[in-house]
Amino acid sequence: MIAQARKLYAGDSFGIDLANTTYALDSTTIDLCLSLFPWALFRTTKSAVKMHTLLDLRGNIPSFIHISDGKLGDVNILDVLVIEAGAIYVMDRGYLDFARPYRMHQAQAFFVTRAKSNTQFRRVYSAKADRGTGIICDQTIALTGTNSRKDYPTHLRRIRFKDAETGKTLVFLTNNFAVSAVTICALYKARWQVELFFKWIKQHLRIKKFYGNSENAVRSQRCGDLAQYGCGDLAQYGCGDLAQYVWIAVSVYVLVAIVKKRLSLDASLYTLLQILSVTLFEKMPLQQAFPGSEYIPPEGMPRNQLNLFAF
Repeated sequence: MIAQARKLYAGDSFGIDLANTTYALDSTTIDLCLSLFPWALFRTTKSAVKMHTLLDLRGNIPSFIHISDGKLGDVNILDVLVIEAGAIYVMDRGYLDFARPYRMHQAQAFFVTRAKSNTQFRRVYSAKADRGTGIICDQTIALTGTNSRKDYPTHLRRIRFKDAETGKTLVFLTNNFAVSAVTICALYKARWQVELFFKWIKQHLRIKKFYGNSENAVRSQRCGDLAQYGCGDLAQYGCGDLAQYVWIAVSVYVLVAIVKKRLSLDASLYTLLQILSVTLFEKMPLQQAFPGSEYIPPEGMPRNQLNLFAF
């Protein structure tokens, strides 16, 4: 289904004029109570599991998901991720250790991330910056830290940007020297889509609600909560483990994305899901369920409505 959805949205724009496939990489923590779930230790006072996601920004379709315990560091996901040459990976500072981004660079992929405040470097060259766009500086740098210069021995691009709306100053690092500094900043802003995906999944599909406290109870979690959201009565089927539970939630998300594109619907995915949940057992063409629809059933289409005056 992910392959189908990505194909449908492949030609869509995500607000930035780039031909490259662009991904947002991030993780979300599903909190658990430490006293009830001691096997899922995250911190000294907290238990959790993590959902690591690579989101294709064309259509906001997840292309990779990995479920781990809460202790797994975000940067470790780069060890299992299959890097796509020519693609752009937008990540936060949690994925920056220089050795792994350098492997992405060697795989001919691009990355955009935030710089850490303690990053040691020397300036090699400064390009002209248009301060009217918020760009304070656009530099080519070389890392000078004892470990970082070994982990990333080639040059990086460093862009300092001031957000006019919030007044915050952000520093980005990338290995892409071809696109404008403004585009690099816009790419990082687009990373917010993965946060919206997490919000949608956790709040509207309720995957953070568990019916049991033991590890076995969570791993055999049933999916009754999803039934009200238009994916049928799943409560009667055991979902195997937590990963399968998450994948069922993702399946609903992807199915709605496919329906949205194939029927050329303007409503948001959340709106579509809400409408489907209340019209699940209605026998009508799907387009007819949406307000303002001008859908006209084709001639000869069977209608199962009985005639009251047939006596």
